[in-house]
Amino acid sequence: MVTALNLIVSAIKSYIDRNGGQYSSWYVGIASDPRNRLFVEHGVNETTGAWIYQKAETSSEAREIEEYLINTLGSDGGPGGGDYSTQYVYAYRKTINTRQ
Repeated sequence: MVTALNLIVSAIKSYIDRNGGQYSSWYVGIASDPRNRLFVEHGVNETTGAWIYQKAETSSEAREIEEYLINTLGSDGGPGGGDYSTQYVYAYRKTINTRQ
C-alpha cells in the first residue's frame, strides 16, 4: 500500500536524483512556511536554484520524512526544528550562496 509519506519521499528523492544526485549536497528541513524558509532564510535562488517542498498530512509525518532523508539517505540537515504546525518538508541543493 502506497502512503502519502512514501509518495513525498519518492517525489523528493526523484527530484534530487534528477537535479544533482549526491544526497549529501542537499539540505533537508521542515517548515510551516517553506517559501520563506527556502528563499529568505536559506538564500536559495528561486529562479535558478534546485529546490522542492511537499506538504505532509501531519507534523509528525513531516518529521518522519525529514529524519529518513537525513539519517537514511545522508542528506544534510538537522532534525527537530519547527512546531506543531510544521507540515512541509523541503530540500535544496547547497551552493556557495545558500545558508544552512
